[in-house]
Amino acid sequence: MKAGNGIGLRTASEVFADRTYQQDGSLTSRRLPNALITDTEQAVGQVVRMIKESKVTTVQGMEIPLRADTVCLHGDGAHALSFAQRIRERLTEEGILIQAAGSKE
Repeated sequence: MKAGNGIGLRTASEVFADRTYQQDGSLTSRRLPNALITDTEQAVGQVVRMIKESKVTTVQGMEIPLRADTVCLHGDGAHALSFAQRIRERLTEEGILIQAAGSKE
């Protein structure tokens, strides 16, 4: 992102709805048992917090800052459609505008 911004490109920071984070801001390795969030409401709550507060709680229990311009939803899960619908529903309830990256309000 820094490199893109440095040469004048428009960039967006992506966060992951159903993944856990490490204290350095990286995603937890999929090789570890706690890499995925399988509880829909927990994942939805994480998304809302990342967007509204620009924070996430790491697997170590620390709060770290992060920027959430876009949200990655994995479409290959068994409940991907209902998960996406629930996230959209909650974001709407929270008054969060959903639009394509780069759109102007």
